[in-house]
Amino acid sequence: MGEPLNIGIIGCGAIVAQYLQTLPSLPAVRLHAVADLDFSRAQAVAAGQDGVKALSVDELLADPAVDTVLNLTIPAAHAEVALRAIAAGKHIYGEKPLAATTAEARTVLERAAAAGVRVGCAPDTVLGTGIQTARHAIDAGVIGRPIAATATMVTPGHERWHPNPDFYYVPGGGPLLDMGPYYVTALVTLLGPVTSVIGAASHLRTQRIIGAGPRAGEAIPVAVDTHVTGVLVHESGALSTLVMSFDAVQTRAANIEVHGERASMSVPDPNWFDGEVSVSRLDDRDRGWEVLPDSAGYIGAGRGYGLADMAMTAPGEQHRANGELAFHVLDVMESLLVSAQSGASVPVGSTAARPAGVPLTSLAEEPAGARPAN
Repeated sequence: MGEPLNIGIIGCGAIVAQYLQTLPSLPAVRLHAVADLDFSRAQAVAAGQDGVKALSVDELLADPAVDTVLNLTIPAAHAEVALRAIAAGKHIYGEKPLAATTAEARTVLERAAAAGVRVGCAPDTVLGTGIQTARHAIDAGVIGRPIAATATMVTPGHERWHPNPDFYYVPGGGPLLDMGPYYVTALVTLLGPVTSVIGAASHLRTQRIIGAGPRAGEAIPVAVDTHVTGVLVHESGALSTLVMSFDAVQTRAANIEVHGERASMSVPDPNWFDGEVSVSRLDDRDRGWEVLPDSAGYIGAGRGYGLADMAMTAPGEQHRANGELAFHVLDVMESLLVSAQSGASVPVGSTAARPAGVPLTSLAEEPAGARPAN
């Protein structure tokens, strides 16, 4: 059984609210402290959480009571914060992507291995009933051999609602690095690792206008491609077509579809934990789309379930939202951008095992679990 992991959050921006909704319900983890470069934001978060301390970043990293750092900083700071946490002997779980580049991400994994600490990374949305039910059905042969998949994310841009959207339009951001981790992680979870990619990319304009908050009306520069498309070749032979856009307005396309020899499957939005999985079977097309009952995944999951899954994983075993998977997903996306620049197919140098499937489980019923090995 073991005590819950004590969590220290670094970064108290917009995403922290979603974690704060979930963490108190997870018996495997306990929020101990929060920190932010803007200390007033850390104070505001701590004030709403019983027994949680507001600290400076240095104080949090030096606090011996903190077992694991939850890194909610902007993507450009992910590697720096992770490396500081690892040097302090802390496990690290971060928001996606693992780092702004694969070079930075590789250093994080190497330093963590040398220090004997774990690395986890969002998205953990793939651990919910939506993607896990789809995976369970694919593994059970419901659609036959998978042939292809499509993954589509279209939005006119986060600057319309985010009060400080600058980081979405610098290296480490853009639709692929921001939203792509949800979709590529889902595709790898469903169909296995990717061996090569070919891509194309463009950008509609060189600046964006902030639409909400105190900076509304301010123009910010765009330094990344804002429409990225491509084909991922999976090790299994399946082909996935990816469209990630901050330029287009809207789409009626399914977030993800998977096509097999015997059926096609509609998969819910991988930015969420649940949602309907439906299939249209070759031998019963007149029946239309059949909704499958939830058959796998953490029930009622929210952001932070990957962190709890890491806390519950026994020493020597691999947690599901792990650093190697996050590295492979980043490698796939970086390779896609390289291909878009060169116009040629690019091999993906890394690989990652599909994490173990999640049985249909209410995590609140799980024991607190042992601490990861130090």
